[in-house]
Amino acid sequence: MSLLTSLIKASTQFQQAMEKKQPAASGNAAPKPTAPEAPASATDDRFTLSERASFDTGRPKSTRLQMAEYKQTVGQDLAYMRETLRHKLAEYKLNPATSVEVSKNDEGKISVGGGIPEESRSRIEQDLNNSKPFREAFSRLSASEPTLHFVDNALKLNKAYGVNNSLLDTLVSDNQQFNGLQDLAHRYDSLRRTISTDQATNYADRKNFALSLNTRA
Repeated sequence: MSLLTSLIKASTQFQQAMEKKQPAASGNAAPKPTAPEAPASATDDRFTLSERASFDTGRPKSTRLQMAEYKQTVGQDLAYMRETLRHKLAEYKLNPATSVEVSKNDEGKISVGGGIPEESRSRIEQDLNNSKPFREAFSRLSASEPTLHFVDNALKLNKAYGVNNSLLDTLVSDNQQFNGLQDLAHRYDSLRRTISTDQATNYADRKNFALSLNTRA
């Protein structure tokens, strides 16, 4: 028997054997195995809050601070005060390039300094003290600007040299809802009052806060 005949015969026998092993009816076929369920990811709805929290615990608290938002808030108050002073200089026919220093006197009222004639300065002070929006903007800045300056410097030092600031960690709340700029400013002011005298000299006091503004800037 030739090789070709042997191969054909073997192939026929193998096919017959396989047909006998097939189930008599398709209904007896075993169900197909289901595909394994994909593992949950960090964005999956099934990823629980507690699992998310476990990731956050390994991150520095300072990473929760919204620095861009804080700077925008401070910038808005500065822009409002600068625009108000620009109009005041124009109203009293003063040089628009005059640099104006704004602070609070011992009585807690807005005080204006700079190269402004006494009569005009007194009238501008009166106008500013009668302006609730201006007083509120200055009050916010007296707290938020020193706080932002401190936080910004602390974060830059941390990034550049890996220096962790314990005071910054104390300012940041575990609840992100309470990490607004005014929240940080309130805690910063409270902490400044409780630290030692030597340390206190390194932090700005809102009572002595002053702004020097060029209305053309």
